[in-house]
Amino acid sequence: MSYAGFQNDVYLKGLFGELPTQPFDWRAVQAAAEQVMTPGAVGYVSGGAGAEDTMRANREAFDRWRLVPRYLRGIPAERDLSTTILSTTSPAPVLLGPVGVLSIVHPEAERAVARAAATLRLPMVLSTAASTCMEDIQVELDGSPGWYQLYWPKDQDVAASLVSRAEAAGYEALVVTVDTWQLGWRPRDLDVAYLPFLQGEGIANYTTDPAFRAGLANTPEEDPNAAVLHFLGMFNNPTLSWKDLAWLRSHTKLPIVLKGLQHPDDVRQAVDAGVQGVVCSNHGGRQVDGAIGSLDALPALVEAAGGLPVLFDSGIRTGADAVKALALGAAAVLLARPWVYGLGLAGQAGVEHVLRAFLADLDLQLGLSGHASVSELSPDSLART
Repeated sequence: MSYAGFQNDVYLKGLFGELPTQPFDWRAVQAAAEQVMTPGAVGYVSGGAGAEDTMRANREAFDRWRLVPRYLRGIPAERDLSTTILSTTSPAPVLLGPVGVLSIVHPEAERAVARAAATLRLPMVLSTAASTCMEDIQVELDGSPGWYQLYWPKDQDVAASLVSRAEAAGYEALVVTVDTWQLGWRPRDLDVAYLPFLQGEGIANYTTDPAFRAGLANTPEEDPNAAVLHFLGMFNNPTLSWKDLAWLRSHTKLPIVLKGLQHPDDVRQAVDAGVQGVVCSNHGGRQVDGAIGSLDALPALVEAAGGLPVLFDSGIRTGADAVKALALGAAAVLLARPWVYGLGLAGQAGVEHVLRAFLADLDLQLGLSGHASVSELSPDSLART
């Protein structure tokens, strides 16, 4: 598939007077979306922890690595970006990362995102904190691959039920986020006293869960406030440890991927625990302020993984960013904030636009830097400045 052809389509339409209705630069997409989103949604989506030093570190880490183009290498006009991640096939090494509470961004929320992902056949990782339940999103995916991201609740019966539902619904992997057992200090949200969960947003997977509902005196429909309090009582789970992974493995046959690792020793422990993959991530700078940039952490994590797939997120904005992460050993990248802004700007069409532009950029950056396929990328493709 030639993703780069999207560029030609845009130019050809322009020849006949049809101009784009959405911007292409990620900064322009963000700025346009923030103009139409509510202040609470803007703070929640765009903000980070503390002084947002980790958010800045994520972008600065990409600046320290530079592509070193190679030429006259007989690059094919159409490159094959397809890959297999665990048992999931994808036309490109790109997944839609998990983002919760999308109803505050657009009324179609995860449904619009799932339809966009299905159009491009890209894997979507659905957040536990979704505004739409996991079974309904599988319908929207229409056979396109989906992974389920788990915020591991304190109530083990609810945890087991969520995992069982994800497996029964057809999700192909379980992504366990380990860095958000409690929300980080987020000044932008605090400035407007905005936590969407308190308004019942982003808890659809809980309110539709039989184990969760069993702990309520009345149904969530009858007493939504009680459901919110019940959710808040189980979200924080600071007691989780490596030994709990054995319990999780006993409750699912799905591949388990740990998301949020930054230290190579944690990756080595993940390997010893028998998980099937890890995600090098700092939650987009939303949890620990002043932390290492995610790309700075990646090489050591890949080495520690010893062949275990290492996926990457936090700070990815452009095709060049993705090429750099892939060259440093990532098996795939998880894109998040850019398509969230596309959702806010134009719903499903906005998500599709951002994804097509990102894939075209990735395809062109790969070829123009002298690589016929993703498998040719290596640290030798880069120079550290």
